[in-house]
Amino acid sequence: MNGDKQIEALLRSPCARKAALWEPVGDGYVKCNVCERHCVIPPGRRGMCGARYNRDGELFVLTYGNISSMSNNPMSKKPFFNFFPDEYALTVGSWGCNFVCPWCQNFEISKVWARSCQYVSPQRFIDIMRRIGSTGTSFSFNEPSVTLLEYSLDVMPLARKRGWFNTYVTNGYMTRESVELLVKHGLDAANIDIKGCPGTIERWTGADVNIVWRNAKLLKQMGVHIEITTLVIPTVNDDEECLRSIARRIRKELGSETPWHVTRYFAMYKAYERGLPPETPTKTVERAYQIGKDEGLLYVYVGNVWPAHPYENTYCPNCGELIIERTGLRTRVLVEEPFCPKCGELIHIVMRNRRGEIHDWRKI
Repeated sequence: MNGDKQIEALLRSPCARKAALWEPVGDGYVKCNVCERHCVIPPGRRGMCGARYNRDGELFVLTYGNISSMSNNPMSKKPFFNFFPDEYALTVGSWGCNFVCPWCQNFEISKVWARSCQYVSPQRFIDIMRRIGSTGTSFSFNEPSVTLLEYSLDVMPLARKRGWFNTYVTNGYMTRESVELLVKHGLDAANIDIKGCPGTIERWTGADVNIVWRNAKLLKQMGVHIEITTLVIPTVNDDEECLRSIARRIRKELGSETPWHVTRYFAMYKAYERGLPPETPTKTVERAYQIGKDEGLLYVYVGNVWPAHPYENTYCPNCGELIIERTGLRTRVLVEEPFCPKCGELIHIVMRNRRGEIHDWRKI
């Protein structure tokens, strides 16, 4: 099927919906206001992410419920270590992205535009959650804010009605309007990628990291639980000055209780073409961990180290008592409420105990 026929078939399918957050700008062009690229799209063309299409001067999303990937993932995989840490979220992705990272681990879906409709309705999403025992939603894998925004706005209220939580794993490049819509419709937590430092990371991602920081701060101010992930890549963001500046900015702008995940990179997609090495040494993320702790962060975690690493566990920031133990994707929460059993220190987690009671450190 050629491109025009693919588009026609998509537009006739349930995966095509009138998009949110756009405006006409004359001569049939439209401006998309979902992410900070603000693509100006001519008639018959898609925006940079590939998910949004200008049909005769109106913007349509082609990835509404158009699911490329679905998995009932443990929260530790996302990663969310301080938010319902031992529970599972039904996780979905679609096609497309608004970043150009050459190391993308999900390039099979992020670097491919939707060509057909694989529709999962919001109600079917909820029915699947009920059947498999998920307690939360997660929009992830590729960039959800540009591909699944409208869909998540419909799914999240349905999940909230059943007492389930809603999460995003995102590059954080949304507009303020998108942030406000997500929070209004029930976003509870976001893991946001901080991919590097201003002045250097832009040539790798094609985006302004200061906008990501703005959104992380805005979401936290609006009551959304935030965790930060940095994929530590040699020659890109592994120098001490950069890592220290990220840790310091987390503490100053988001709070010392904000978890920071420093994870190992492995070459994928076009990494070798761009001259990047095959992987990040474990000692590099261990050094990043220590930098985060030295800068005053209470919860720093390493990632992509097998089979397990002690820095994946959650410890009391006061006395060092083990609070949450992680082995691979297996998680054991060793407390019934967010306090250290040894010294009584408040532990900055949102959790559900064995009696089904939810404890949120922000409400204590």
